[in-house]
Amino acid sequence: MNLNTLKPLGFACLMALGLAACGGDKGVSGQAGGAASGAAAATKTENTLDKIKSSGTIVLGYRDASIPFSYIADNPNQPIGYAHDLQLKVVEAVKKQLNMPELKVRYNLVTSQNRIPLVVNGTVDFECGSTTNNVERQKQVQFSNNFFVVGTRLLVDKASGIKDFADLKGKPVVTTSGTTSERLLKEYNDKNKAGMNIISAKDHGEAFLMLQNGRAQAFMMDDVLLAGARAKSADPAKWEIVGTPMSYENYGCMMRKDDPEFQKVVNDAMNAVFKSDEINTMYAQWFEKPIPPKNVNMEFPMSDKMKEIIANPNDKAADQ
Repeated sequence: MNLNTLKPLGFACLMALGLAACGGDKGVSGQAGGAASGAAAATKTENTLDKIKSSGTIVLGYRDASIPFSYIADNPNQPIGYAHDLQLKVVEAVKKQLNMPELKVRYNLVTSQNRIPLVVNGTVDFECGSTTNNVERQKQVQFSNNFFVVGTRLLVDKASGIKDFADLKGKPVVTTSGTTSERLLKEYNDKNKAGMNIISAKDHGEAFLMLQNGRAQAFMMDDVLLAGARAKSADPAKWEIVGTPMSYENYGCMMRKDDPEFQKVVNDAMNAVFKSDEINTMYAQWFEKPIPPKNVNMEFPMSDKMKEIIANPNDKAADQ
């Protein structure tokens, strides 16, 4: 699945933090996302709401293949998904807070590798996709209250005979570079001397493609993202999600650290959705009904752990 009409930033570019010069991520307005980063990076002491007010624009980080959280379906310039819907709730709250009903929205494509640097340096004001809230990342960014709980499992061909991680011994396994799953899989492989050939794909779409074309025998990732990849495939019935979860993880939206005013606007907006019946409607729309572009139902009912974070919102990492 290669839906990238917008090219992600290169690793060398990130290392130099020359993000504004690298460009390549285009928003709805057609301007490169990096082009907007110069002023943002130069005003690190400016809080996010002041930055948004002075620029007249809020920059949203989005994913192109994190189904059904943040992804591209029919319109290459417009992300959709469950996390994106929550992100738009925050946009409405920011408009109200700043009294700016005509506030512009700019989209900036992010990947697993560059999403944190782009938030830290101010290129992106607010990222909401499928980012795990963990202690290590909390040292770099501030997370919103958690909005989802996942388990890390495996997507396999039903005919493969693979039922759990122990069945992966000596087999090629793909995961997405820069994710918690990549770290967990490598640790498991070393600890158990499993002899797996671990392949790190650049994004979820490439990882699933490697599974489909036989380069890998299993795709390890968060179970709900695996369900999303399966739903978007040409033959969803061919694939199944297996394995005892290696971990449970919380998803949160990212923003810059040490900005309590913006954090409050974000959490108040999300908590308002949690407290209303709207959260159940939104969840059913993306996880229990047919979704674009294939109109396949993910059949992923709300878990008890998910119900807990809705009832008791918090920004704690699963590993705290």
